[in-house]
Amino acid sequence: MFKDITIGQYYPAQSVIHRLDPRTKLFGTMIFLISLFLNQSFLGCGYAIFFLGTMIFLSRVPFSYMIRGLKSVVVIILFSVIITCLYTQTGTCLIDFYFLHIYSDGMKIACFLALRIVLLIIGSTLMTLTTTPKRLTDGLEKGLSFLNVVHFPVHMLAMIMSIALRFIPILTEETDKIMRAQTARCADFTSGGIVSRVKSYIPLLIPLIVSAFRRAADLAQAMDARCYHGGEGRTKYHPLQYQKQDYIAYAILVLYLVGMIGIRLIAKKTIL
Repeated sequence: MFKDITIGQYYPAQSVIHRLDPRTKLFGTMIFLISLFLNQSFLGCGYAIFFLGTMIFLSRVPFSYMIRGLKSVVVIILFSVIITCLYTQTGTCLIDFYFLHIYSDGMKIACFLALRIVLLIIGSTLMTLTTTPKRLTDGLEKGLSFLNVVHFPVHMLAMIMSIALRFIPILTEETDKIMRAQTARCADFTSGGIVSRVKSYIPLLIPLIVSAFRRAADLAQAMDARCYHGGEGRTKYHPLQYQKQDYIAYAILVLYLVGMIGIRLIAKKTIL
C-alpha cells in the first residue's frame, strides 16, 4: 500500500509538460481544481476528463503509474459514496430493504462526488510527477512573491512545502523497511478484523515517528551548519523565466476555464 503513494514523487521524462515553468503548472493545477468545483454536471466531468487525459498524454507519464496513487484513498472514496447514498433521500427509490434506502439522487450525487475526488487527486499528482521538488519550491516562492509586500514569509512557506514533499517518499520507504523487519519477526499486518489490524500497526507507528523526528533533527543541524538563514538576499542559480510554451499553456487554461463556465451555464438553463 505504501509503495502506491505517488504524491511527492517525480517521474523523469522528456515532455512538453515537464518543460513548462513550475508557475504555469501551479496555476494550471489551481485552475483545474477550481473548475471541478464550478462543475455541476456529468457533461462538465467529461470535459474535465478529456482535458486531464490530454495533459497526461502530453506528459508521457504512464497512466497505470498515475492511477496507482488512488489505491491509498479507495477507502475514503468508498466511505464518502456510502454516506452520500444513505443520507440523500430525494428522487426515485431504487433500493428499499429494511433500514437500507437508496434513492436515485443519492446515487447520482455519490457518483459525481467520487468522480470529482478521483479527478482532483490525479490532477494534483500530475503536477508533482512532472515537477521536481526544487523547481516546485522555486515556482511557489516566485509566484507568491507579491506577498512579501505585507511581510508574509513566502520563502519559509515554500521551504516547508519542499521539505514536506521530499519527506513523503523518504518516510514511505522507511515504513516499508520497518514493515519488512517486523514481518521477519513474525508480525502480522494482514490477518484478523479491522480492530486487530489497526492494533498491529501501533508497533509500526512508534519507530516511524522516532525516525521522522531523527531525520528532521539531522536536517535542521545540516541547514544550521551551512549557515542557512532564510531567503533574504539569496539568488538563484537557474532563475525562472517564462518561455513561449508557457504563454500558450496560459491561453489554453483560460480557454478551458471559459469552456467549463459555459458548460455550467448550459447545465443551469437545462435544469430551469
